[in-house]
This record gives sequence, C-alpha cells and structure tokens, in this order.
Amino acid sequence: MLIPWSTFWERNYFVEWSPALGAMLTSNYVRGAISGLGLVNVGAALVELAELFSAKSLGSSHDDPA
Repeated sequence: MLIPWSTFWERNYFVEWSPALGAMLTSNYVRGAISGLGLVNVGAALVELAELFSAKSLGSSHDDPA
C-alpha cells in the first residue's frame, strides 16, 4: 500500500515508457484506488485466515470417526 506513494512508483518502467500512461499512473486518484484495492486484498486475506484458524480449532475439538 505504500508503493504507489513512494518514489519507486514514479520511476518504474511503465511511467518512463509512455508519457500518457505515466501521467495516469502518477495521478493521486489512481494511487488512491490502488491503495484501496490493496487494503481490500489485505482485509480479504485476514478474513480467510480467521476462517482457517476457526475451522482448525473446531476440527481439533471433535473426534473423527475414521
């Protein structure tokens, strides 16, 4: 989430390759959208981890009939 706001973002291959694409990628709106998608991705990963850990704790408390 920090990458769009760093100097690394402004000096990548695509920004230097095309001035039009560079203007779009360095726009604060695009940077904010990419940061927002990153936050959504991190949130989804945390939800999946919580489900994984809750499933393991439920599974360990029950005896398997097999």
